[in-house]
Amino acid sequence: MLWAIGAVVVLAVILASIYNRLVTLRQRIKNAWAQIEVQLKRRYDLIPNLVSTVKGYAAHEKETLEAVVQARNAAISAQGVQEQAGAENMLSGALRQLFALAESYPDLKANTNFMQLQEELTNTEGKIAFARQFYNDTVLKYNAAIQRFPAVLVAGMFGFHQEAYFNLDEEAEARQAVKVEF
Repeated sequence: MLWAIGAVVVLAVILASIYNRLVTLRQRIKNAWAQIEVQLKRRYDLIPNLVSTVKGYAAHEKETLEAVVQARNAAISAQGVQEQAGAENMLSGALRQLFALAESYPDLKANTNFMQLQEELTNTEGKIAFARQFYNDTVLKYNAAIQRFPAVLVAGMFGFHQEAYFNLDEEAEARQAVKVEF
């Protein structure tokens, strides 16, 4: 009898330990996502100033400027990891077009406000990449934990599900071979 009570207590402690570890990992994912959102908000806040600066030099490039604004708005309203990744891909593409456009306007490229905004945006992009890597590393640990035995049993009982990675299309493009044409 005492042996059976001891076994139940040990089993309960093990289950509680596994459950608590999974909860901790899930909370780390939420924290990592919050860090991404902080950096994305900073990025979104810089974009209107950048668009205003460009508008002063390249007002007739309305399509490019509108594309940036629309992509920013779509990114702000995106819900969930997958939708956010898609919206960020659109925004990154629109910003690339904006910076390519700036190459055609030497006065704009020389504007200190534009250069400062571009530098801040570049720094923010680096912070986003770091936060995204941390988030994906955290998701990897969590997803692996809920698939390992005996945690897979606890995960199934308490509704722990796989989390999505925050992947951008740029990563796939970066892995492709560079084509050199002469």
